[in-house]
Amino acid sequence: MSQPAGSNIPEAGRVLGSLPQAVLLLEPGQSIAFANPAAEQFLGQSLRRLVGKRLADVLTFPDARLLDRIEDVDTPVSAREILIGIRDRGSRRIDINVAPVADWAGWQILTVHDNTPTDALGDDSGGADNAALRGPEIMAHEIKNPLAGIRGAAQLLARRVEETDRAMTDLITSEVDRIAALIDRMQRLSRKTPPVVEACNLHEAARRAIDVLKAGTFADDVPRIEEEFDPSLPAVLGSPDGLVQVMINLLSNAREACAEQGSGRVVIRTRFASGLQLHATDSGRSVRLPVELRVSDNGPGVPAAMRDHIFEPFVTTKKTGQGLGLPLVRKLVRDMNGRISHERDETGGWTHFRVHLPLAREIRSRVTQKQKGAT
Repeated sequence: MSQPAGSNIPEAGRVLGSLPQAVLLLEPGQSIAFANPAAEQFLGQSLRRLVGKRLADVLTFPDARLLDRIEDVDTPVSAREILIGIRDRGSRRIDINVAPVADWAGWQILTVHDNTPTDALGDDSGGADNAALRGPEIMAHEIKNPLAGIRGAAQLLARRVEETDRAMTDLITSEVDRIAALIDRMQRLSRKTPPVVEACNLHEAARRAIDVLKAGTFADDVPRIEEEFDPSLPAVLGSPDGLVQVMINLLSNAREACAEQGSGRVVIRTRFASGLQLHATDSGRSVRLPVELRVSDNGPGVPAAMRDHIFEPFVTTKKTGQGLGLPLVRKLVRDMNGRISHERDETGGWTHFRVHLPLAREIRSRVTQKQKGAT
């Protein structure tokens, strides 16, 4: 790496060696030419042992299509939540990015972010994340008792109100049932039990979430939630109640973030997302995530020091918050084979939460093909 005259810039090797992410430099033919210390630790092998080995001999990819894409040396690849195998170290769930090295034909740089140790609300190993859930699990029983009382009161009230007000009591009853079901799910959080998913209308879930928020404020709808929906979107694979809860949490956070601004704005948008979107299910099969749900607000945003930790339990910027909303959102999205990300646009002054989900028809097509293959 050349340096401008008079400058004092660290050499490239020292920069890569300082990164907390695992970095591999691949020469033509997918052989490892360099590995930083984080990669040595991640793979459990020294640089001396790694140099010269082919990538496929070090990492195993359950979905061969991903390896095929990586072997296309001229095309950048970005994949999220991929389940890979490491020789003598078992399986890991990672984010992976591969890009060609400029002006070096056939060379690539590969970076890995290991999600396994910090898999908030999604690990059954009995580690710190599961320990963090014990408080909510203990509270679940105490929460469900008053919920039953609220439901009973709503049913009694429904007999006395005018027909025009019956929609409000029905909303109370249905929301109590939905919250009780979510509490049941928190008590049974386990990757060993496959979540029940079905074809869902994303816009119906969004409007139900908006109606719940409007009914709960008992005040002017400020800031107003702006809808930018793509009416051509087909059904997504998900949980109807889970989608409603995800959007209630994200929209509520967005409104709180910009409520004190006179020009506060909250926008919920749906669209087809372009580009490569890969996500590995627990079975190891990769699915496309072409549908994007985005919730945006023009509030001040999450402090920079906390942005990498907002999906972890008990991390919050609210004085009275418990820090469980976003971790639960992340868990619900993962249960639907989707993923969620956070982005801050400092130039435009916007905060974006993006949820990517699979199409229901694609999953059904895969199941049908599998059934035909078995006959």
